[in-house]
Amino acid sequence: MQLAIAGGVAAAIAVIIIVALVIRRKMGGRSVPPGLQPGQPLPAFTALDESGRELQSSDLRGRPTVILFVRGSWCPFCSKQVANLTKHYQDINKLGARLILITPKPLQTTRRVAKLFAVEFEFWLDESLAIARQLGLVLPNGVPADYRNEYGRDTYWPASIVVDGDGIIRHTWLSKFIVDRPDPAKLFEAVRSL
Repeated sequence: MQLAIAGGVAAAIAVIIIVALVIRRKMGGRSVPPGLQPGQPLPAFTALDESGRELQSSDLRGRPTVILFVRGSWCPFCSKQVANLTKHYQDINKLGARLILITPKPLQTTRRVAKLFAVEFEFWLDESLAIARQLGLVLPNGVPADYRNEYGRDTYWPASIVVDGDGIIRHTWLSKFIVDRPDPAKLFEAVRSL
């Protein structure tokens, strides 16, 4: 009888491990999209600033830029990422780099966090997810059901890139899972190495 129980427990553990591995594989492990590979020029795209003014990715030339593609203020992992990044904002800024957050919706909560830490991030909007589609960063059905009325179903797959002053991508970091984000110190190091 004890042998049967032990065998059942072992089988259950094996099933749980297999299910966890399948879920892990489906949730993450994405490769960097072709258009965001280091060494390539930043693709041309158009966004809006918070006032509705049109911005071009070519406007970023002339100085290094850290670009974060974030899902929105509803995402606790994105809010934590921005809060963590504020600790390195001054260091990145002292290197002459810009810090831009591209999001499908305005980040009122994130802006409050940024103001709390006395940093001035730039926010670029991609409300139709045109940039996300172009760059291969769409996360289908990534918005939780509670937020879909306001934010829709699809959102960004979290990513960060560092672009040099000539508009060449030098560092790309794609979240492997929805919960992970790049270490801000690594983004700082990527800018410092330019």
